[in-house]
Amino acid sequence: MKSRAIASDLIASGAVRVNGTRISRPGRDIMAGDVLTFPQGTRIRVIRILALGLRRGPASEAQMLYLDLDPAADVPDPLE
Repeated sequence: MKSRAIASDLIASGAVRVNGTRISRPGRDIMAGDVLTFPQGTRIRVIRILALGLRRGPASEAQMLYLDLDPAADVPDPLE
């Protein structure tokens, strides 16, 4: 998400799952190995947390902390 406020609203709406369980509390702790499922635009994202960041950093650094479990994410959409 682009901001913590957007992520918080999405979680509070019940649209996020951690390890298959719907969560509604933005302050829930997560750990390496957890699987997150959430909507992003028109897609449903499924990611596995590989490690937790020690600081807030650039997106390129954050992308190294998770694994995208959606096999379609590696295949470019021919309509785009």
